[in-house]
Amino acid sequence: MAHWLYKSEPVKWSWDMQVAAGPKGTHWDGVRNHLAKQQLLAMKKGEHGFFYHSNEGKEIVGIVEVIKEAYPDPGDEKGVFVMVDLKAVKKLPRPVSLAEIKNEPRLAEMALLKYSRLSVQPVTDAEWNIVLEMAGAKR
Repeated sequence: MAHWLYKSEPVKWSWDMQVAAGPKGTHWDGVRNHLAKQQLLAMKKGEHGFFYHSNEGKEIVGIVEVIKEAYPDPGDEKGVFVMVDLKAVKKLPRPVSLAEIKNEPRLAEMALLKYSRLSVQPVTDAEWNIVLEMAGAKR
């Protein structure tokens, strides 16, 4: 199974809002980048991703799960883009900041550092495990 990272501005959609959506989850919409669209199309039900607060906080705060695979985003009038549905799985024991990620040599190639504007990103198995270790979470 693949791993992902989802970026959201906490003033628009925060980890607490994601948790409040409960087991029914919510859609991850509004993606208007073709590379991010390809990531959404590649996601499979049951895959996990990190929930990242962008702009404010700049940290990975929790883990979400794909509960519905890609389908058309009704907010896209041209019908080009898609969305997935996600539910919160768990909050990390401690957030992992962007600064910490930048200072970890084993994460030098992480998409979060190389493609900072991309809102949906793949995370390798190795990166996943390193971030979990940094957060004090069990794998």
